[in-house]
Amino acid sequence: MAAGLNPAQMQAVNHVATPCLVLAGAGSGKTRVITQKIVRLLQLGLQPGQIAAITFTNKAAQEMRERARELVGGKAAGQLMISTFHALGVRFLREEGPQLHLKPQFSILDADDALNLIRDCAPTTDVRLPKLWQWQISLWKNEGMDAAAATAAAESDMERQAAAVFQQYGERLAAYQAVDFDDLIGLPLHLLGTNAEVAARWQARFRHVLIDEVQDTNAVQYALLKALVGKQGLFTAVGDDDQSIYGWRGATLENLKSLQTDYPNLQVIALEQNYRSTSAILRAANHVIASNPKLFDKKLWSDLGEGEPINVLACDDEMHEAERAVQRLKQRKEQDGAQGRWSDCAILYRANHQAKVFEQALRRAQIPYKVSGGTSFFDRAEIRDLCAWLRLLVNEDDDPAFLRAISTPKRGIGHTTLAALGAFAGAHKLSLHAALGSPGLTGSLSKRQLDALHDFGREVQTLRERAARAVGQTAAHSLCMDWLRDMAYEAHLQSGDDSEKAAANRWANVLDFIDWMAKRCAGDELDRTERSLLDVAQTINVIVSLMERGEQQDQLVLSTLHAAKGLEWPHVVLVGINEGLLPFATDDDPITPERLAEERRLMYVGITRARRSLAVSWLRRRKKGRETVAGRASRFVEEMRLDEGGPLRDARADFKALRERLAKRASGNQG
Repeated sequence: MAAGLNPAQMQAVNHVATPCLVLAGAGSGKTRVITQKIVRLLQLGLQPGQIAAITFTNKAAQEMRERARELVGGKAAGQLMISTFHALGVRFLREEGPQLHLKPQFSILDADDALNLIRDCAPTTDVRLPKLWQWQISLWKNEGMDAAAATAAAESDMERQAAAVFQQYGERLAAYQAVDFDDLIGLPLHLLGTNAEVAARWQARFRHVLIDEVQDTNAVQYALLKALVGKQGLFTAVGDDDQSIYGWRGATLENLKSLQTDYPNLQVIALEQNYRSTSAILRAANHVIASNPKLFDKKLWSDLGEGEPINVLACDDEMHEAERAVQRLKQRKEQDGAQGRWSDCAILYRANHQAKVFEQALRRAQIPYKVSGGTSFFDRAEIRDLCAWLRLLVNEDDDPAFLRAISTPKRGIGHTTLAALGAFAGAHKLSLHAALGSPGLTGSLSKRQLDALHDFGREVQTLRERAARAVGQTAAHSLCMDWLRDMAYEAHLQSGDDSEKAAANRWANVLDFIDWMAKRCAGDELDRTERSLLDVAQTINVIVSLMERGEQQDQLVLSTLHAAKGLEWPHVVLVGINEGLLPFATDDDPITPERLAEERRLMYVGITRARRSLAVSWLRRRKKGRETVAGRASRFVEEMRLDEGGPLRDARADFKALRERLAKRASGNQG
């Protein structure tokens, strides 16, 4: 067996006879346990294709694949089923889709495409309603409910409206041969539950299923796990009830409770040795989480030494807090000397709106940073619109791109026309674009509808031909501006739901994107050969992926606590740790015991992101809407019990020492 595993890790790796729950505390080496267990299962005679490992994020799946490749080799690792829940759902539906009346190349709508479809189902002048409906429909789907069940369960006016939209939305998805992200879990579960032959086939395929972050599963994901493993229940679930922080999106700790009931022979193994943080940090984390009701007993410990005391910083206001956080991390980087990197530092907060003042302070200090958990430039709706057009120019059979392009901007082609086109394409196993040219389509649509569709088809073809001839930066830029003018895209943005200022910002983003694309038609530093706009469009997905890959850059990280889960840094500052911010509560929405417990778990996650040093700051005065109100430290600061196990150090002495060193260095440079 693998050397270096501690006794609890070894027990988790070797237990294969019954279902197993591994309670993996923060920093306890859970990924190593999962990959070593894959090795063990292969040693016991399972074939790689009989093992499935399910994660929640593409990044986690990629990390697991890389570790598996190192341990078992590329050939075996390539046959393992290591994927996210949603990627597993795609694979399932590609194979079993015909039984659900889906063609093999069905479309997968992202959240933005789905929202547009919902808006079409029930036009309204209230811009908030479609998003509320979308959120409610997603919650219903994640609880395993269909439109009929949602209608019966709806209580408020908004819920009754959402249930009516749910029915229309489902009909249009079926007509368009499309699914949304929630369907990637719900449809496989439905088929496994209603088709014994399909269930038997998939249960026979996977002899052992490993699932990471089981505490983050919602009702439908947990039901899918049970449907995949069947009554034999040979699985290893890895998770931590103390890190369950996604209740707002349907995750429930009830699934961890249910494991013991659903599988009475469940073996529970706790991983308590932490390989990440110092004892001072872990002691504070243990104190905080001890105030929560416990599903399972677990207490983290470390042999990395006591480490530095945790600093608590009382700040006058948000600007003062930002300045102190930036100065502290500058000090940390200086103390680390030549080994110090900005990427070793993180500032973590409860909500995205708190980032702005820290971004301003970092820019003033000329410190490179990136915002994790915010909206990527390439995720903005206007950029996704243009990328859909470019994808369609390259691949006319890209149905999601077709649907987005034909409806953005609107061109008099309504959902009835698109539904009829989708039904025809599905019946004849054609892409939506290919269906445009089919003679049989004539019997399904009126002349006016056909003319509108054919006009769009000609528009795409003409643009493709022009893009192939637009070689070089100048020609590509000119064509793009003509294209935007011809389809009146700026007017489309101005007529949307946004304010005038927001529409102007979106148009500025569009112009930035056009400049970015055109410059790539001029070639790059290694190859100055001019390319056509169509050539560049062919690599659009690769280009976007590379542009968004920032892991190699030395940047300080700003992140919400939710987005920071699973990550770690040597130096962390937790900011805005005030009553009303963490735990989050408002006068109109006082905190419940259940929400308080989840907010406490969020604080626990924040504390355990730190490896070597941790500071916690709170505001004496804080902004609340347009007002400034008195602030008080979060109850979680007191729960850390920092007066136990070592002195509580005030960071003012550290900053004074830093200022003295900088002043001495400056005087030395002047001399």
